[in-house]
Amino acid sequence: MLFTSYGFIGFLAVLFVLYYLIPKRFQWILLLLGSYVFYTLASPKYMLYILATTVTTFYAAKYIGRLTVEQKKYIKINKETLTSEEKKTYKAKIKTVQKKWLIGTMLLNFGILAVAKYTNFAIANLNYMFEATGQSFQLSFWNIALPMGISFYTFQSMGYLIDVYRGKYEAQNHLPKFALFVSFFPQLIQGPISRYDDMSKTLYQEHSYDQNTVKRGFQRILWGYFKKVVIADRLLVAVTTIVQAPEVYDGVFVFIGMLLYAYQLYADFTGGIDITIGIAQVFGVQLKENFQQPYFSKNIAEYWRRWHITMGTWFKDYLFYPISVSKPMLKLSKFSRQKFGDAIGKRIPVYLATLIVWFTTGLWHGSSWNFIVWGLMNGIVIILSLEMKPFYEWFHGKFNVQHLWYFKLFQIIRTILLMSSIRMFDTYRNVPLTFKMFGTMFTRFDISDLWNRDLMGFGLSLGDYVILFVCLIVLVLVSTIQTRGSVRDWLSQKSPVFQYAVHYALILALLVFGAYGINYDSSQFIYNQF
Repeated sequence: MLFTSYGFIGFLAVLFVLYYLIPKRFQWILLLLGSYVFYTLASPKYMLYILATTVTTFYAAKYIGRLTVEQKKYIKINKETLTSEEKKTYKAKIKTVQKKWLIGTMLLNFGILAVAKYTNFAIANLNYMFEATGQSFQLSFWNIALPMGISFYTFQSMGYLIDVYRGKYEAQNHLPKFALFVSFFPQLIQGPISRYDDMSKTLYQEHSYDQNTVKRGFQRILWGYFKKVVIADRLLVAVTTIVQAPEVYDGVFVFIGMLLYAYQLYADFTGGIDITIGIAQVFGVQLKENFQQPYFSKNIAEYWRRWHITMGTWFKDYLFYPISVSKPMLKLSKFSRQKFGDAIGKRIPVYLATLIVWFTTGLWHGSSWNFIVWGLMNGIVIILSLEMKPFYEWFHGKFNVQHLWYFKLFQIIRTILLMSSIRMFDTYRNVPLTFKMFGTMFTRFDISDLWNRDLMGFGLSLGDYVILFVCLIVLVLVSTIQTRGSVRDWLSQKSPVFQYAVHYALILALLVFGAYGINYDSSQFIYNQF
């Protein structure tokens, strides 16, 4: 069920009315039922996947948490008779059992994700190897449908399990409530990847109807639909036209397509997150922000602190740090320092962990080599940026330009172009073709092609370009306001007439300028494929 479909809007309206009519103690139950209805409508067989993750994670976390409680109780009762060594041995024994449950449950759930998402990718690579070595044997592809949101709810559930194992908080002892945390329907499409201790603060609370909260939630939803339907779905036509005809659109058209996709992806992904957070807020549930003006970033590391924040923090907390302090990595660090000296030795483990994380990030985004190369390219650029840090410090110290507005603008444009270039692996979906098309921007770049070869051939009219230009200005203005605080807080300080004018303008823009009709398709959100 698409967020942009009439069916979803009707589903949301019915759920909203019931939510504030029923007794408050049943509100979380209604959200659970609504989430399961939403997921079942996508495909009934998908329920088997999400139920498997829910049940196995719940009971594993519950058992791990119970062992922690029993350990504390045992040590408290016997603290007078146990020696320090006996306490240490006992804790190690408990930790070993907990680790087995943790690893077993993670292998099971990541295994489900791997089979559903990566089986055919593995088969395709094996078949390629067979063919390359002259063997006629070929494996058959599996007919596996990728469950909606499986990457998001798997990562969210495993993050919860790891947190319970680490003792960050106690395990949830109520299975239906945990099921709601895993399946809360707004975030199943594209995140954010929530943490249990954050989300549970409002997810299970009783919520009275609050006009201001509901209004702010609908403001966020309306803004998200504006970005998705007016901007992203309109740009989709042009981007698809350019990318699907590389033999026609090369050189300057690749550059234009690269920038249009950056615009489209931002409007699509942030628009979807706006709708998600807005829907949650309408029901009184607070979700973490997933973006913080990423296109104002001055370097790629900053960009990834601002883009898809919950995914980045998940990989940092649950992959990068554990790898960095693991025994093999500590041994590698010691070996590297002895062999290559401290300067090089201390870098090797950090950079290796960085590449592993970015390889995994690419694989998470999609089961194909273009995403893996995309991830590794991000990691390589970050490592190169770290290596160039002494040069940057020397440059800033000598010329002192870092505080000048035009130098900051240069850094922002540089980051946008760099990220857009790397993102070409996402658009062309073919590694050799991506490198080829990237090269044509330097070997066949002719600005006159935009006029000599019909600029309107992308499927966009002059009116479309005007709409997109005005929308771009609006996005920049809103993002600028957001650097100083919440746009909705800013709007709430204005007169009611101004507020209603903004609301009606957005509604009118959706109705009049939304990408509807024969030439347009209200498409699925880009990140739903991940």
